Order: sequence, then structure tokens, then C-alpha cells
Amino acid sequence: MTADPAIRLARAEFNRALATADLAAIGPLLSPDVVLVTGTDSAVIVGRKAQLLAWKREFAVPDRTLYTRTTETIAPSAAEPIAMELGRWQAVSAGVRQHIASGTYAAKWRKVREQWVLVAEIFVTLA
Repeated sequence: MTADPAIRLARAEFNRALATADLAAIGPLLSPDVVLVTGTDSAVIVGRKAQLLAWKREFAVPDRTLYTRTTETIAPSAAEPIAMELGRWQAVSAGVRQHIASGTYAAKWRKVREQWVLVAEIFVTLA
């Protein structure tokens, strides 16, 4: 499978895991040294373990926030087994589905042993 459909499938799985608080499904989508830069305060979360801990805390909140990322474009590298994903994200409250925040994101993916994993994500809050 080429980069574009494979990454779109991986992103859909990540969205599903976020919606259902499925921590076990998120782990395999992350490289061991994945980096996430949050959208509002630019907090940096480094490493798979740190990101899984952050999601575990997020999932434990009674009226937690639901995040959805929507892929707009994927640009695979012709030189390396990597690709850039660009898209939009939104956050809504789980209870009443009220808009909390939204913006854009960029994600770097790497193909490792026939699987695309996230290497880095940066989010920008625009609304």
C-alpha cells in the first residue's frame, strides 16, 4: 500500500482510538521517540510513553475533550520512507459536543517494518 492510503487509514485508526479512549490502539501508531507540540500553549510531549500517559490522563476526565484530525494532504518523500501530512483538527466536549478549539496541524510519518508510525506532530490553534 502506498503512503497516502496507508497514512489515511492510520489517521482514521488514531481518531477512532481517541473517540473511544482506546489507549492500546494508540501505542502502535507512535514511534518510540515521537514528538507532539500542542496547539495552544506549545507544550512539548516527547516519547511514546509520555504521550500515552498524557492520553491516559485525558481519557480519565469525566467530561473529556474529543479530538478529531482531518487529513487534507499527504506528501510522500521520494528520497526516504517518510511523509508529511497536513490537515485540520477540532476539539469538542464529550458531553454536549460543544466546540472548544480548532486549527491546523502537520504530522511527519515514517514507514518502519511496513507500518507507518507518527514521528512528530505540531498543532496550531486558530479558533
